[in-house]
Amino acid sequence: MAILTQEQAKALLTKVLKYSKADECEVNIDSSDGGNIRYARNSVNTSGGVSSTSLVVSSAFGKKMGIATINELDDVSLEKVVRRSEELAQLAPENPEYMSILGPQKYGPDSPTFSPVSAKVGPKERADAVAQSLNVAKAAKLQAAGFLENSTGFSAMMNSKGLFAYNTNTDVAFNITMRTEDGKGSGYATRGYNDFSKLSTKADTEVAAQKARASATARAIEPGKYTVILEPTAVAVMLENIMYSLDDRQADEGRSFLSKPGGKTRLGEQLVDERVNIYSDPWNNELPGRTWAGDGRPQEKVNWIEKGVVKNLSSSRYWAAKKGAKAIPSPDGVIMDGGTKTLAELIKGTEKGILVTRLWYIRSVDPQTLLLTGLTRDGTFYIENGEIKFPVKNFRFNESPVIMLNNLEEMGIPERTVSAESNQNYLLPPLKIRDFTFTSLSDAV
Repeated sequence: MAILTQEQAKALLTKVLKYSKADECEVNIDSSDGGNIRYARNSVNTSGGVSSTSLVVSSAFGKKMGIATINELDDVSLEKVVRRSEELAQLAPENPEYMSILGPQKYGPDSPTFSPVSAKVGPKERADAVAQSLNVAKAAKLQAAGFLENSTGFSAMMNSKGLFAYNTNTDVAFNITMRTEDGKGSGYATRGYNDFSKLSTKADTEVAAQKARASATARAIEPGKYTVILEPTAVAVMLENIMYSLDDRQADEGRSFLSKPGGKTRLGEQLVDERVNIYSDPWNNELPGRTWAGDGRPQEKVNWIEKGVVKNLSSSRYWAAKKGAKAIPSPDGVIMDGGTKTLAELIKGTEKGILVTRLWYIRSVDPQTLLLTGLTRDGTFYIENGEIKFPVKNFRFNESPVIMLNNLEEMGIPERTVSAESNQNYLLPPLKIRDFTFTSLSDAV
């Protein structure tokens, strides 16, 4: 489906709302066109295009709501999906937490989520990018497995109270795993951007290749507490677990690390190192986000943790109204301030420690302390006197990101990265952490 302009989207959603007989009605449409290439063992094995459109109608009678979805946009289908949502609403029980839809909102200037360069990317551009990656792998006599995808899309919403929101976006995502021929060495890199021209599959593959070669002769060292340098991809999977828990209701109901006895929370308390600043900003040029949330609330720049202090918690409109507080939606992107050192400079300043490329298979051990467990992979190295001395076998870790951010020693330059667990994009620095807990060894590469 072609990307609808703002006026075209408004006309379509207006037509849908005219069919409504409900007390309240909201319509959302999301559409995207894109493509991908997957490759393994140094050859492409799949290539395809993906086009998807989803129109969702929510109808409410009092506190009874029904939702129906369709991907056909002719007049008959549009009326049909409205009627179906109304039928479901009449059958539904009342929702005691139902909140009436919002009226018109102000969203500020457009966010730079759309890149004209990315919108023009097609099969040739994807093939050329993958060819550069494969050339590196073949020249290095390594085995490459990777995935490249890009998409161009739009989203819009309108409701029966006059709210209208619209956004266009482009995205590109790339990840590459390199293995030595004997399977003993492994390296990894991942990137995500809005602008395709920022992606260098060649440079990222070279990073993964270097890690694969360097990790092939891994030694086993004793588990324990070590100073670690976590690359941004590793930081992402730890930090996002903090962000998932910055929820007002979870804290109030005693279900998170922010809960205190008697229904109190740690909002306003210093929980981590005072150098930690975590925020979201829809207008950040390196990590732009949509200016409105799924229920129509405006997205704003929000300081979540400032100088180590928990400043804000996200909340549903229902819970915020119950407390008489501002209803802050969950962020569309998360940014952490960093320092001025490169990764190489962090390594050079480390007497003894371990460099961690990536963490994966993250599982919760204790939600009350945010204790997590998981494994290192794709390049783990021992550092001594400011130099990488040798690769080490992978570890299982047991660590809380809260404790981790209290044991912060240094931060590097932030860069856009992708979580290997959630595929979410972040803007994060590499972190040097003391006393990171490794509990056992893993034979996996």
